[in-house]
Amino acid sequence: MRSLIRKYAGKLHRDRSIAEGRVGMAAQDDVMVSEGAPDLSRLAADVLSRLSCLGVVAAAPSLPFPEFLLHRANAEAEAIVPPDTETRTFLHDVPIVRREKLAGNPAHAIAALLSNRKGVIVEGVGIVASGPVTLEQAYIHYSSVFHAAYVKYLLDALQAGFVLPGEAEAFQAFRKTFLRPLTAEGLPFRDGLLDDPEEILAEIRAVGRHTVLRGLVDSFFGNISYRFGDTIYISQTAASLDELAGCIDPVPMDNRSTTGITASSELLAHRRIYEATGARAILHGHPKFAVAMSMLCGEKNCPIKDCWKDCPNVRMLGDTPVVAGEIGAGGLAVRVPPVIGGPGKAIVYGHGVFAIGRDGFEEAFRSMVDVENRCREEYFRRLDARTPGESP
Repeated sequence: MRSLIRKYAGKLHRDRSIAEGRVGMAAQDDVMVSEGAPDLSRLAADVLSRLSCLGVVAAAPSLPFPEFLLHRANAEAEAIVPPDTETRTFLHDVPIVRREKLAGNPAHAIAALLSNRKGVIVEGVGIVASGPVTLEQAYIHYSSVFHAAYVKYLLDALQAGFVLPGEAEAFQAFRKTFLRPLTAEGLPFRDGLLDDPEEILAEIRAVGRHTVLRGLVDSFFGNISYRFGDTIYISQTAASLDELAGCIDPVPMDNRSTTGITASSELLAHRRIYEATGARAILHGHPKFAVAMSMLCGEKNCPIKDCWKDCPNVRMLGDTPVVAGEIGAGGLAVRVPPVIGGPGKAIVYGHGVFAIGRDGFEEAFRSMVDVENRCREEYFRRLDARTPGESP
């Protein structure tokens, strides 16, 4: 169990979602095991002792965005509700615990919320997340809360400006020192048609790792596939894109086999995209600026309430179409295939980017990088226009 704690602590550091050295984890084995920063590991263990679950992560995020969201929320608010698809599907909302609620017995207050939510934002602490069955789930839930807070803060800062002391300065540091140039350079991709199953599996595994390491997706979200003949090789549902060994399913295009049962929930969308475009490769990730920018719409007095699933319009972010659609077997499989063939890429409202490779993964990967970079540029263009004279 200690090796698993170290593994997921290492992933959180690699993902750049925690402050250096500021993570504590606790897991239930034959006995409870905890490791990490002493104060956070004690808190994780205390919370775990009050829950019927296997693991807890308590960590200080690498960015102040979750804390800013807590302070920007209405004084009576008990949760924030990020509008992205991951929140809507997996988190529903993110409870917030203010400092005064921590007096006396902080673990009790946190555990009470984690009994029916996957993660919470705790003032002065950071994010605490639980894993009901595995420590891996606690890592996933922490990552989901971090992603949701990141995206929501980008939207809030753009739409409402900076309202807290130190916010503008912190955002300037984020822009100048935290964000890294996003590029596909230096990555190896196989050229030409892949016709050997082992080569196909190896390339999918490699590109999955590239996608995670370049920050285009949180480890356990997104999916990837390659079509050869009448078979789609696709990552399994809930598979980590940086650990795809043994987690790729060969599924017949006509779905005549039951192998699709464990395949990604986006299998139908992948199949329809292949049918519509003749592409060889599909990559789906959740780069944060693309997710945030997809939810900005200038339509006035629009009667549609559930924009993420009911909007019939195709908007454009630069040369990339943006469509609405439910994930899984919902509208996404209907709305993405008709628009992706020409540009080779599409954004789904609040969800992420689909990119195709007509010959292989390099085209798809470069397209996704390009979309995220253009969304970054547009985000900061709008932000700078909102705050003339500042360079946040």
